[in-house]
Amino acid sequence: MSSSADRLPIRRALLSVSDKTGLIEFAHVLANAGVTLLSTGGTAKAIRDAGLDVTDVSDVTGFPEIMDGRVKTLHPGVHGGLLADRSKPDHVEAMNAHGIEGIDLLVVNLYPFEETLAKGAPADDIIENIDIGGPAMIRAASKNHAHVAVVTDTEDYDLITAALAAGGTTMDERRKLAGIAYARTAAYDSAISTWFASLEEDMPRRVTVAGTLKQTMRYGENPHQSAAFYVTGDQRPGVASARQLQGKELSYNNINDADAAIELVSEFNGGPAVAIIKHANPCGVATGKDFTSAYTTALACDPVSAFGGIIALNGTLDAPTAEEIVKIFTEIVIAPDATDEAVEVFARKKNLRLLLTGGLPDPRTAAMTIKPVAGGFLYQARDAGHVAKEDLRVVTERTPTAQELDDMLFAFTVAKHVKSNAIVYAKNSATVGIGAGQMSRLDSTRIAVRKSADAAEAMGQSTPLVQGSVVASDAFFPFADGLISAAEAGATAVIQPGGSVRDQEVIDAANERGLAMVFTGMRHFRH
Repeated sequence: MSSSADRLPIRRALLSVSDKTGLIEFAHVLANAGVTLLSTGGTAKAIRDAGLDVTDVSDVTGFPEIMDGRVKTLHPGVHGGLLADRSKPDHVEAMNAHGIEGIDLLVVNLYPFEETLAKGAPADDIIENIDIGGPAMIRAASKNHAHVAVVTDTEDYDLITAALAAGGTTMDERRKLAGIAYARTAAYDSAISTWFASLEEDMPRRVTVAGTLKQTMRYGENPHQSAAFYVTGDQRPGVASARQLQGKELSYNNINDADAAIELVSEFNGGPAVAIIKHANPCGVATGKDFTSAYTTALACDPVSAFGGIIALNGTLDAPTAEEIVKIFTEIVIAPDATDEAVEVFARKKNLRLLLTGGLPDPRTAAMTIKPVAGGFLYQARDAGHVAKEDLRVVTERTPTAQELDDMLFAFTVAKHVKSNAIVYAKNSATVGIGAGQMSRLDSTRIAVRKSADAAEAMGQSTPLVQGSVVASDAFFPFADGLISAAEAGATAVIQPGGSVRDQEVIDAANERGLAMVFTGMRHFRH
């Protein structure tokens, strides 16, 4: 516990904020503590309109704000007060010689660059919201944290309020605030550099990543791993922006799986669709005339794996569907919205988390993804690829039927979200067998068939669900064996990217068995 003797009093504060949340209340706290207030532009006006005394920075610098406010705080009268090391006699002598007064507290949050960018503003507006004076002052005050406290987040007003009551700020408090401030300017510059990079065709020379802590977790993938959830400010609807209505706090694995679920189900916008996810892989996906039928059909694909899974819907969750969902243990349901009646149904299951995203992510929106490796990271565009009917090339003697074409496109879309090697069987716009993440594509084919047989047995059927289905492969069949296995299981049509040196061998095998096959020309590896 620090004594008042260890604390530096706050006598003079400079406030210049774009986000004025809590500003007036905080300014009153400072004024009541006898702190002299300095300010700029709109912040000064807001403080003055609240009936408080405030000195304009232009009165300190002896120079007016010019160039539409681009130049106002870049002056020795300000930066000398922030940077002076008051333990050094020559610094104090310089302050006295030039009439510079020390600034003990800097309160700055920056021009809303990220918000302006997210709104889709024109380039001129985006550029005008690149703050120059703010970051310069923040960096100066943070460097000189031995003598100056700096606040960049409104949530830290409480820290300063408590410090004032205790007689001033401690070194530990100022060091903590300086670290927060440098992270803020780093994130700000990262957003700006990323925007500039997005205007170029080449990969940027340097890449930065920034996030704001949303949740510290009990552990990561496993209990011996520490973890936290950071948000980037990206406006893409999803798990980061979702509102949690009930249930305990999300875990690392919960967030990872929920993200996979909502991203998959957002691929389908032609009607109700449901995806059930387990360990980031789908174990059932279906469309239907309503969400209840879509859910029950998706569940039928692999009811065993669905236990304890994550369920995503591409529309508003209704009560009849909620009643079906609560019949088995489910970790999370994520959807754009839910009716009051559905929420009441879930309220009976206190441990079931309900996340409402307010919308669906656009699967075709361009963005970059990052994967860490030893000594660096891999940086690539998100897989926003989409295959339509006009992209398909029939390569077999038999042309697929209209129903087969619809099912093939459905299956290939699901395969995009299955860990490679991925094999997906589908029938009537529903998965009937999924093989994920195997080292051999043939093994994925066999696993999907086996799981389909298990699901049929659970339903009291003797015929595997894959009978009469289509099959999708996320990448080409390197040999004919995978296709032959699918044909033997009862598949009638195949969709795959093509591109193997043995394509003709695979095509011949399809023709021999009367299968229809199309090439997409697009691969969907997912590692």
